[in-house]
Amino acid sequence: MSKVVLLAGGGGHTGYAYALAQQLAGRCEMEIVVPEGDKLSHNRLKRFGDVRTMAKPRGPKTPLAPFMAGLAKSFLRSSFMVRGKAIVVSTGSNFCLAPCMLAWMNGIPTVNLESSVRFTNASKTAKLLERSSTITALQWEEQKKLLPKGEVFGPMLAKPEVKPYDGGYILVTGGTYGHKMLFQALDSSSLENVVLQAGALYNQGYTQRHPSWKVIDYSDKFHELIAGAQVVVTHFGETIIDSALVYGKPTVISVNPDWTRTAGLEDATVLCKKVNGVLLDEFTPDALIRSIDAAKKMKPPELPTGAEPLSKTILKVAEN
Repeated sequence: MSKVVLLAGGGGHTGYAYALAQQLAGRCEMEIVVPEGDKLSHNRLKRFGDVRTMAKPRGPKTPLAPFMAGLAKSFLRSSFMVRGKAIVVSTGSNFCLAPCMLAWMNGIPTVNLESSVRFTNASKTAKLLERSSTITALQWEEQKKLLPKGEVFGPMLAKPEVKPYDGGYILVTGGTYGHKMLFQALDSSSLENVVLQAGALYNQGYTQRHPSWKVIDYSDKFHELIAGAQVVVTHFGETIIDSALVYGKPTVISVNPDWTRTAGLEDATVLCKKVNGVLLDEFTPDALIRSIDAAKKMKPPELPTGAEPLSKTILKVAEN
């Protein structure tokens, strides 16, 4: 069987890796690489193959000097990971830069996947890897004008693992790093039946002020919470895809203004239309409640997954 290295860069990038791993399972020998300390990614992906760790050079707010030091460290670690492999698959984070570049230098084919939230500007990782990648995989037709050498496969939709139902609660998520302004608006609201995934901003104050809420930091079974939500309110990331397109949930999208290195409001507006969601335009309790009420009237579209055709292409390249 072909040996495939699947790079899961954490957060939404791990979501893409998960969708691909579902399709690749049993059809190749997978080695999965996740960021150091990312227990959530490790636990989600460990059933698909051996999981190894590597430093992630840059987070949303990492300054240049620590980024360069982290990149050097990941280059050193990557040199032991790509040897003897048939193909290296990147899910688009800066986490994937070093192993993809080393694979290219050693004549190993690489596939790089652009993020599902990019419409106005390509990610820096995609731009850097476009020339060296055997395939630049795109999730939307609009991304073709940003990365002309790319091939469109469609959004990376995982296979649903729980049958969707209406559990009556509002699921609010800020992803790995949390969403301070969204959480402040939620905290000041009168909403009662809430499940809050707070990520790095988790603290017990939320449950002390709102005894009816369920508050968690992370969950490696987050899909179960999505499956039972009445409405999902999420930061601008891959959760939008899982919520609206995998589990068919009405979705409110909230761009985090603290994240200046990722896609912004214009990109969110485009994706919002694609998933038939509602864009939260201000961080106030009233605006949040209005957005949730509006989302309840919306029905997400049904789209085919791009993970299946991309997995077939990965195996084809690996076998040649």
